[in-house]
Amino acid sequence: MNIAGLIVEYNPFHNGHAYHFTEAKKLAQADAVIAVMSGDFLQRGEPAIVSKWARTEMALQVGVDLVLELPVAYAVQPAEWFAYGAVALLEATGVTTHLCFGSEAGALDVLQPLAERLADESAELQARVAEELATGASYPAAYAAAAARVCAAEGAGGLDAAAARAMLEQPNNSLGLHYMIALRRLGSGITPLTLRRLAADYRDAAPRDAAIASATAVRNLLAHSGLTAAVPYLPASTADIMAREFAAGRGPITWESFAQPLFHRLLLCSPEELAEHHEMTEGLEHRIKKLLPKLKEPTVEHLLQQLKTKRYTHTKLQRMLLHVLLQSPSGTMSRTALSGGPGYLRVLGFSSTGRELLKRMKKTASLPIVTRAAELNHPHLSLDIQASGIYANGMANRSTSELMRDYRQPPIQL
Repeated sequence: MNIAGLIVEYNPFHNGHAYHFTEAKKLAQADAVIAVMSGDFLQRGEPAIVSKWARTEMALQVGVDLVLELPVAYAVQPAEWFAYGAVALLEATGVTTHLCFGSEAGALDVLQPLAERLADESAELQARVAEELATGASYPAAYAAAAARVCAAEGAGGLDAAAARAMLEQPNNSLGLHYMIALRRLGSGITPLTLRRLAADYRDAAPRDAAIASATAVRNLLAHSGLTAAVPYLPASTADIMAREFAAGRGPITWESFAQPLFHRLLLCSPEELAEHHEMTEGLEHRIKKLLPKLKEPTVEHLLQQLKTKRYTHTKLQRMLLHVLLQSPSGTMSRTALSGGPGYLRVLGFSSTGRELLKRMKKTASLPIVTRAAELNHPHLSLDIQASGIYANGMANRSTSELMRDYRQPPIQL
């Protein structure tokens, strides 16, 4: 029995995701599909436009059989740890046979040898990264440049340094590489598969195809023109769910939904207290404290614009501010803490086929299966519950039921 694993955010689920789901299932000849999905906060340091429960429903409506939550401790990390946490969850199910991801390359013949070379983070690679960082490069750019130099020197992937760097700087290639590195580090028998991204680039701010647009473009349409403008790029079930959530005051959620609590915390914390948060590095706490009195607009976007430099990507800064909002201490998200992998399999939803998968997983899973948050005491699950409560307070229609939903909501069943 072939079980395809997908690592997703579905923010929101759009036609490109539907294409990926259909083609991944074909490519893996899969009998069922498991999606590991980020919760209410995402890898680029952003809140999801609607809750994890609404996005789980979107996934189930188009055919995903089982949705597992990627703990926020991994979901809001750079590519290496985002990938490691998600792949570790698929491995822990004991039933996943294939991992299928989208990439700009659309083939494994180059990514695979690079992953084999880079899985062991050698002293040489670390030294090359340090050299690139010393030039003022951001960490993603420094890693891409260093990895390209190391692999080209040994002929890995058959690319010269310039070609390897150009490929690794493409976001889905980079993430796919980290998925395969994670598979090797975990000693996993899961087979990787990749599909070429279709019609839209990850960073496209506007649609350039009649039916498929990037999630960024879809969110821009929703923000500036409303749901009606985004409908051509969404499955009908997604559009219906979003209309329901928006009407109930549960979306759209943006960073500005959290401006007041974020600025409140930034103002009250001393530089030393800010420095305790994850990804608050290289004196950023002092830059923030100096900037706050000078801000002309008390918005998160304006703060990000003022903090942005060549050294710090927009994504890095968003994640850093998110850790302040979530009060994420460095210790709980350190390399040491994350290297042990997630401690549970949190079930957000399942289909009738997914129910049968869960029955199998009771015998095969290497981690406890959690269907309600109150079932397990684990530091990462506590962070998930805290994150969901903070997210609920960003809704226009704030309610105690939403605040406590993680305790009360059973998995969604279709």
